[in-house]
Amino acid sequence: MATIFSRIVKGEIPAWKVAESAQFLAFLDVRPLAKGHTLVIPKAETDYFFDLTDDELTGMILFSKKVASALRHTIPCLRVGMSVIGLEVPHAHIHLVPLNNMGDINFSKATLAISPEEMEAIAASIRSAFNHL
Repeated sequence: MATIFSRIVKGEIPAWKVAESAQFLAFLDVRPLAKGHTLVIPKAETDYFFDLTDDELTGMILFSKKVASALRHTIPCLRVGMSVIGLEVPHAHIHLVPLNNMGDINFSKATLAISPEEMEAIAASIRSAFNHL
């Protein structure tokens, strides 16, 4: 059965997309730890991150690097943290989280409630920065 991420790739479920290539997609997390919290996924459905081929893994990291750069240009933060957990959705993914302190990437803390309008504005800003890199 297709994961929720595969359904986003197919356009069956809407998402606030921030970047896309032939192989990868980046979109805002609907339960963000911080403004700009972004998920990066391969478009091909692979459950476990370390089951990606070397070329897929390399490509995903390089794509994530560009997305992280766009995040830093858009969201005020000291760094962009990266986490690979992979228990929430059985589809390989990277969390990119703008950080101002270590607690910003604590997955046990409460997530932010951000309006759909603000999510779209955040996504548009990141998209613009990504497209200008």
